[in-house]
Amino acid sequence: MGETVILTDERFDAHTWYGHVEQAARLQAVRRALDASGLHHDLHHLVPRPASPEALEAVHSAHLLRLLRQTASYGGGQFDSDTYVTAESWEVATLAAGAAISAVEAVVGGQARNAFALVRPPGHHATSGRAMGFCLLNNIAVAARFALDHLGLKRIAIVDYDVHHGNGTQEIFYAEPRVLFCSTHAAPFYPGTGAIAEMGSPTSAPGATLNVPLPYGTGNRGYARVFAEVITPALRRFRPELVLVSAGYDAHWSDPLGPMVLSVSGYAHLTGCLIDLAGELCGGKLVLVLEGGYNLDALGACVVASLRQLMGRPPGPDPIGEVAVTEPESEIDRVIQALRARHPLLVQEGAAHADGGD
Repeated sequence: MGETVILTDERFDAHTWYGHVEQAARLQAVRRALDASGLHHDLHHLVPRPASPEALEAVHSAHLLRLLRQTASYGGGQFDSDTYVTAESWEVATLAAGAAISAVEAVVGGQARNAFALVRPPGHHATSGRAMGFCLLNNIAVAARFALDHLGLKRIAIVDYDVHHGNGTQEIFYAEPRVLFCSTHAAPFYPGTGAIAEMGSPTSAPGATLNVPLPYGTGNRGYARVFAEVITPALRRFRPELVLVSAGYDAHWSDPLGPMVLSVSGYAHLTGCLIDLAGELCGGKLVLVLEGGYNLDALGACVVASLRQLMGRPPGPDPIGEVAVTEPESEIDRVIQALRARHPLLVQEGAAHADGGD
């Protein structure tokens, strides 16, 4: 207990498409940043194993799994303009999902304090029946479902701070009251989902989805407010036994895809909030699973900062720096107030603030 586990593998590099932004160079940059950080000897490395067919079938349709296998067996192809498959992609995708499962097993089983599954392709856009948005299998959803079905957990929180809404994760757990899915994301932006009104199935899981659609140009200050005023009180009321994080770093100001202006230090603050919440609510049980992040220097720096924090150390200096921006505070205010007024996990909190409470 007390160690931080990482799970990654050079086999993830085999899923790559020339010229595509989601390519092998992403994890190669992370490995270079890790080598330069000097953290390797203090991390516990686990070799990932592929997810079992049963674990995948618990989340994804037989049709999608068959289509992925077939497309890979034919040498690859494209599901849409964003999402590709190579001959190796089926094996790589099952390995990514398996790495997320192994990370959860290590933390829930007490072999590690926390863990980071450094995987690709990312997963949070993959729905139960569709590969999309660079994602083939929903790695974090497979791991969460495995924890519910096989590890005895009854309440899991998934926090997604990727710049894009995790539509696949939301769809998979929309009617599942045991999983609280929280997403902070740019809006309006790909894939077009993630409105405040999407709060979970009103019949079976009201309030089990918490969306925070943020205006373009939101940065360190706006995200910090959202985590303090929305994410933290929601998790405290839900009281998860495990916190999973869809760790996407494409809300960094330098990212070529995202319209947000977080810095490495800003991301470190969000990660620190989640580490503190996990410590308060579930004995520190926290697992990060890599999602987006397409500026290679920023991706590597954010991963290293997150790992330092998981190990109980300061995140270190921000090697890239910040940009001077005027954040859209009035729009952020409106989002926070709307959530406090409407979301089942926040209405009591909102009423307390309206009455002048803490």
